[in-house]
Amino acid sequence: MALSRYLLKTLPGIDRPAMVTAVPTQGGYCHLLDLGANVDCSAEHLYQFAVMGAVAAEALGKPQPRVALLNVGTEDIKGNQQVKLASTLLEQARGINYIGYIEGDGLYRGLADVVVCDGFVGNILLKSSEGLAAMVVSRLEELFASSLSAKAIGLVAMPLLRRLRSELTPSRYNGASFLGLQGIVVKSHGSAGEEGIKSALRRALIEIRENLPQRLHGRLEDLL
Repeated sequence: MALSRYLLKTLPGIDRPAMVTAVPTQGGYCHLLDLGANVDCSAEHLYQFAVMGAVAAEALGKPQPRVALLNVGTEDIKGNQQVKLASTLLEQARGINYIGYIEGDGLYRGLADVVVCDGFVGNILLKSSEGLAAMVVSRLEELFASSLSAKAIGLVAMPLLRRLRSELTPSRYNGASFLGLQGIVVKSHGSAGEEGIKSALRRALIEIRENLPQRLHGRLEDLL
């Protein structure tokens, strides 16, 4: 990120770029940011991330995206000071469909289209999700191979298992964008294979087609 920020510079009004990617949910997917670029964030940073995430979600096909702050509870009294102050800022923002706090399970239930947190929390959540998805698929494969009857059931269920693996595989969602720069940067996972690289390239092409930095700049002038 440091090199990208040095070469491209940030958009006016943005203190720090944020890393965002799509995360699979029951309803399809949501945009999660930040993913590790900023482990310590102020309320203003979280507010800026929310604005950028909302604009990016709109550009990528989600009109009036529901924006939420990831928190340890949905009650107003929950959360640290930064999250509470960021919530106040978002409640006062015009043009942002802010729905309040969301817990980790709500993210996967598809209750929001954009979920905002600091990079420390976001990176742990993302890596834990990848590990859990791999464990679930691996465990199912082991169970279907555990006996003759299980193998027979597995043959019938194989199309569904392949579909589940396809929907949960990290390569399908590979490609994290750096929002807030005066240009487009998409970071691929270090272990990504051919399909993962293709996914990252597709994301970059969409952002180029939608002229995402310019769209962000236009909206940021109104919201920041």
